[in-house]
Amino acid sequence: MDAQGTVAAGFEPVKDAFVRNFGQRGERGAAVAVYRHGHKVVDLWAGTRDVDGTEPWAVDTAQVVRSATKGVAAAVPLLLHQRGQIDLDAPVATYWPEFKANGKERVLVRHLLSHRAGVPALDRPLTPAEAIDGVSGPRAVAAQEPAWEPGTDHGYHAQTYSWLIGELVKRVTGRTVGRWIAEEIARPLGLDFWVGLPADEAHRVGRVGPVEAPPPGGGTLRLRPKRSVSEAYADPASLTRRAFGAIDPLADENDPAYRAAELPASGGISTARALARCYAAMIGEVDGHRLFAPATLTLARTEESAGPDRVLVVGTRFGLGFMLHGSGAPLLAPGSFGHPGRGGSLGFADPESGIAFGYVTNGLQKGVTADPRAQALVAAVRSAA
Repeated sequence: MDAQGTVAAGFEPVKDAFVRNFGQRGERGAAVAVYRHGHKVVDLWAGTRDVDGTEPWAVDTAQVVRSATKGVAAAVPLLLHQRGQIDLDAPVATYWPEFKANGKERVLVRHLLSHRAGVPALDRPLTPAEAIDGVSGPRAVAAQEPAWEPGTDHGYHAQTYSWLIGELVKRVTGRTVGRWIAEEIARPLGLDFWVGLPADEAHRVGRVGPVEAPPPGGGTLRLRPKRSVSEAYADPASLTRRAFGAIDPLADENDPAYRAAELPASGGISTARALARCYAAMIGEVDGHRLFAPATLTLARTEESAGPDRVLVVGTRFGLGFMLHGSGAPLLAPGSFGHPGRGGSLGFADPESGIAFGYVTNGLQKGVTADPRAQALVAAVRSAA
């Protein structure tokens, strides 16, 4: 397998690692992009557009990036705060009065972003149709009783993040979160990134699906998670299963209706180039555009939550909307911030080195935060940077 695209001098190890992912880690189709100090230094793609097809991945192929969407979505409330439209320390009910029901009157805006709101699961999961109708999700999280006292602990809001962030943005701005991202982030920066895929862009998006990674010697590689983690995912009554099962049955991520929906927790569609460019604009200027002022950048990567995660079971660290470097999300360096997508995709930035990174794939592997293909690419970037 050979890769198409470009690599700047000194970043050749990234291309080597990218090609090895196809031979050693079960990659079917993928792309990786890296910016440094606002300039693109890696832009590579290879394999097939569809996980189960033969059509080659093209220069403009995009994919569903699952929870890597959360990082771009988190930029919206932070930018609204930067513009004076949201107070991060205000109760959510200030903007969304219905949300204060059942003991949530003290939930702050910052709690939504740092996974401390206490509503990662719903008493009654939503159907796929309800999840995307724009009404049932916000109504359900507004009525939900918290699983713990809000603000006192954290647990990953895997699916409910969609309706929490989406409705907050709508109440404050009058625009849906997908429209806000399109108009205020994607259009100025020229990003192929959508939360709510337009019909005229659907032909560019490949099919995603599960794949397993064979070890170099052949056979099937089976990772053994810690017993407590595997038990949490196996138990239908656990907060882990209920959080990831807030939509039941799971939506078909290849369904045009799902892709057109605005689900900022998991439904974003992007190229690797767009993810990297967006993060580059969070930490510096890209072709005359910059997203975060220095104070906002500090907020994004200042630790808000750390330690055992009530949903993911392992230790995690979060700033305001972003995962931080650590055991739950190994990124480039201690100051890095970003977000992985379950099964593979990853976007992040490291202000100290000026690196911004994006990786997308159509082959979804087991794992939530530390996909071996993405980590091989991060290691290669680290060696080059």
